[in-house]
Amino acid sequence: MYAMKGHLWRKSQSAHSNTMGARLWFLFFAVNEVAALVHSQQLSSCQVFQKDAYCSNLNLTSIPPQLPASIHTLDLSWNLLQNLTEDVLFSYPTIKHLNLHSNRIQFIQPGFFQKMAHLQVLDLSKNELHVNAALKTNALGPLTSVHTLDLSGNGLFTDMSDYFLRDAPALTDLYLNGNSITKLGKDTFSGSLALRNINLHNNVILEIEEGTFDSLLDLTELDLSMNSISCITDFNLFHLKSLNLSKNSMTSFQSIESDEEFQLLHLDLRENKIHYFPILPSNNKLIYLDLSRNQLRSVNSTGAAEELQYLREKEELTHAPLRSSNGHQELHRLFYLDLSYNQLKNVPPDFFSSMRSLETLNISNNCLGTFIVDSEGPLNALKTLDLSFNNLQNLTFSEGTLRSLVTLYLQGNSLSILDSGMFSSLPSITSLHLQLNELRVCGLQEDPTSNCVSFSSIPTLQYLYLSENELSYLPAHAFQGTPLLILDVSLNPGLKVSEQALSGLENSLTYLSLKGNHLKTLSMDMSLLRGLRMVDLSSNRLTSLSLSTESNIEVLNLKNNRLTFLDDQTLMALEGMLKSLYISFNPLSCCANARLISWAQQASETIPDITVVTCQYRKNNEDVEISLRNVKPEHCETLHSKVLLISIIAVLVLGLMVVLLVAIKLCHSRSHRFNHSYKA
Repeated sequence: MYAMKGHLWRKSQSAHSNTMGARLWFLFFAVNEVAALVHSQQLSSCQVFQKDAYCSNLNLTSIPPQLPASIHTLDLSWNLLQNLTEDVLFSYPTIKHLNLHSNRIQFIQPGFFQKMAHLQVLDLSKNELHVNAALKTNALGPLTSVHTLDLSGNGLFTDMSDYFLRDAPALTDLYLNGNSITKLGKDTFSGSLALRNINLHNNVILEIEEGTFDSLLDLTELDLSMNSISCITDFNLFHLKSLNLSKNSMTSFQSIESDEEFQLLHLDLRENKIHYFPILPSNNKLIYLDLSRNQLRSVNSTGAAEELQYLREKEELTHAPLRSSNGHQELHRLFYLDLSYNQLKNVPPDFFSSMRSLETLNISNNCLGTFIVDSEGPLNALKTLDLSFNNLQNLTFSEGTLRSLVTLYLQGNSLSILDSGMFSSLPSITSLHLQLNELRVCGLQEDPTSNCVSFSSIPTLQYLYLSENELSYLPAHAFQGTPLLILDVSLNPGLKVSEQALSGLENSLTYLSLKGNHLKTLSMDMSLLRGLRMVDLSSNRLTSLSLSTESNIEVLNLKNNRLTFLDDQTLMALEGMLKSLYISFNPLSCCANARLISWAQQASETIPDITVVTCQYRKNNEDVEISLRNVKPEHCETLHSKVLLISIIAVLVLGLMVVLLVAIKLCHSRSHRFNHSYKA
């Protein structure tokens, strides 16, 4: 019996074992099938076009192994790759462009790219390479053909970039922006001598060792913006064409003294703490210089040398070479100069004497009280001059200067007295920005000594901005002979406009702003301005508006006035050309604007502020406000009935009075005949 039991037990065990084996085989098969399916899905998710494979944003944790072997571009950006240690890339020896942007890569095995002899562009930006301490000691291996390398946004510390740069002889473009580099050593770029462009924007660079860039003879672009560099005292990069040092903590910039010509074209020093004009190469090709948002106190360079001497005495700059400057420097080719947002109180005219090519000059937002352009620095190539937001009270342009000036910004000053014909002496002037001053406009025949500015007979002027000038009167023929396209005289409360003020602008004026002038009526006939397309009459006190059918206005702003109705003639004049009518915040009557209401309800897109346009009607002897879109005939029926009843009563009363008068007349006539007969 026990033997039988044992036999049965063994048989049961054998069956169980077979079942387990079958299950394990099935599980193994299922796992393989799932893995194959996942791999197939990954592969099928990659988009392959000719020789370019795009596998971006697929949550990949490894490099797909079964892509076409001859691909030139492989995009693996926005995935979950962490460690590059496999030999999968060896299967793709023809890759030229490898994009690994925005993964989680922390480690790259040395020699990982060594068999990719054709690799030209390598993008490793936005990864986590900073966590690999080995980057400071090991070398990545040769990047023999890579000419563009992007390591930005990796949190790399000082010397960690050497891991990639020690053996990259073909490298021309290097991006290290958005890291945590504090120092550049003289050997940092020794393995990449072909570099032309280096971007170090947004690091924490405090120190640059002497000679760091000297061996890079092909370097033309260098971006050191948004770092912590305090000064440049020995600039000697003769071949560099573009240098960006903006957003540092620099107090001075000084180049070495040399007879050799510097190739520098573009120098950006904005948003630093520079006190004096930089000492630039004496033999230069500079065309662009931005010194905005510094602490400039003078455009002379002598103070810079004095500051360097002071620092040297404090042994803060032990190797700083000193170079004196006798003030103004030669800048024959300078095209653009920005000195805005500084502390300049004066710019002497001879400062511009060498700037024969200057086309844009910005000195806005300083402390200038006067500005003079004379024959020593005529600025005859200048096209744009920005002197806005200073304390200007005196402005002088000598005869024969500023021959090419097109745009002049003078807003935000204290100008009240100017030479009457100042602007007519500018032969190319097109645009004048005179907002926020205290100027008065001359009439056509007004005495030029009467402390006003003439804007007539300027044949090139097209854009004139006179808002917020405390103007009290716009005289007749003020712009005669000046073909203005845009005229802005807004925000001059109390302004009175002559009926003939815009005479001469009938065919040219396209935009007119009279906003915020407290106007009660319009004395001029805007219909005579045949070219007028846009009119801003908002924020006034207008109670009525009348336009003839000749109007060509396309945009009309009547917001925030005192209009109760727009008459049918005006609406008929507007309906032909009008594209936009702004009429909110007016005390409109619901029952006196039937045509306007019909227009608003049928073509509401013509009234962009329709959602806030309201009107009023009487209900139970009270004014009720309602959206213009919601007005219905019944809102005015009661009123119409009352008007009709009153009209009928008036007609009846009038009829009775006429009948009564006729009766009295007849009675009087009969009485007269009776009396006459009696006497006979």
